[in-house]
Amino acid sequence: MVEEKRSDQAPVHVGDTVECEVEQIMPYGAFVRLSTGQRAMIHISELSYSYVKKVEDVLELKQKIKAKVIKIDEKNRIDLSLKKMEEPPSVASSAPKETEDSFEKKLSNFLKVSDQKIADLNSKLNNAKANKKRSKKSK
Repeated sequence: MVEEKRSDQAPVHVGDTVECEVEQIMPYGAFVRLSTGQRAMIHISELSYSYVKKVEDVLELKQKIKAKVIKIDEKNRIDLSLKKMEEPPSVASSAPKETEDSFEKKLSNFLKVSDQKIADLNSKLNNAKANKKRSKKSK
């Protein structure tokens, strides 16, 4: 979020798409120079919708990019976003239904297996009790 204000600069507004060049890469984001001469910052969280481990995985020095202005604070520092330039990943409407069906199937199978195991254990316990009673009677 850095900007050097000059009187000859064209105003930049939130929502504008701007052309810029990467000037400096930091662990938390990148500083860029807008075509108007202003400086701005792109935070690592605004590089992509997917996880970005290192800024260098997405950007390199002197790379020319287009970004969207997402914030200009009271000190005229400009925040940009690359991820706002692309469509957010969409979740298919049928996906939750498939997951739900899958869960229901898993639960049903689990209950069947569980019931079988409990029945087997009860059967073994009953047999063991019966054997103890028989052995006591024979003594």
